[in-house]
Amino acid sequence: MTAARSTGLVFYPSSHRYKLDGEWVPGVTTIIGVLDKSGPLSKWAASSVAEFVADNPEPVAALRTMGRNSMVAALKGVPWQKRDDAASRGTTFHALAEQIVLGHAVEVPPEQVGLVESALAFMDDYKIDPTLVEVAVGSREHKYAGTADLIANGAIWDWKSGKRIYSSVPFQLSGYAGAEFYLDADGAEQPMPPIWTSYGVHIREDGYSVHPLKFGPEMFAEFLVVRAAYDIHKRAEGDWRIPGTGYVGAPIVEEEVA
Repeated sequence: MTAARSTGLVFYPSSHRYKLDGEWVPGVTTIIGVLDKSGPLSKWAASSVAEFVADNPEPVAALRTMGRNSMVAALKGVPWQKRDDAASRGTTFHALAEQIVLGHAVEVPPEQVGLVESALAFMDDYKIDPTLVEVAVGSREHKYAGTADLIANGAIWDWKSGKRIYSSVPFQLSGYAGAEFYLDADGAEQPMPPIWTSYGVHIREDGYSVHPLKFGPEMFAEFLVVRAAYDIHKRAEGDWRIPGTGYVGAPIVEEEVA
């Protein structure tokens, strides 16, 4: 863990959290999490359970012997285990991609070979000349931080190894590009380099695709709206452990009614 200090930006890798000048600030991916994804998420979760039941008859039969409650609990966990497996796969790929972009030799696990080959093809085809790789960025004006995948060739790029490039990605990259500074290898703050455009790079085992993203002052202004919505959401939620700390008050007691 990076040693804490009272000024500057500090990144805590184990929890993926940030402190700026001694205060916790939200990360860009946490901020854009306020965007409503409940519809697609519900469909994905239902599909994950249905696919597991259809594709794994023997394990499902074994679950039935555990009783209804245990079976229900196990099936409820299927989407989140799938999510965690995908996140772990993505984290491993990002670590490999960082080393590859920097020109370092890496030992590639068998399950990552296809993704790495696609990443190499992308970098060769687009003649990527990295300016910054996996770099922490921060904004004092708007109180947020984040870690950008790649800044190169006058653009900001983000690797995605999931199903597709989602509509939240333009907000994500606009937030990174709109930060005032990044941390160099010595932990010193440096002004952000010029960035003219942004791309999402969808890396798959069978190839890759590059997607231009909406970018510019208007897009950054929209990101700041999401940033404000994040603060509103936090105030509205309050501390769930303490009734009445958010926008929903504690229950009215009988004496107060009388």
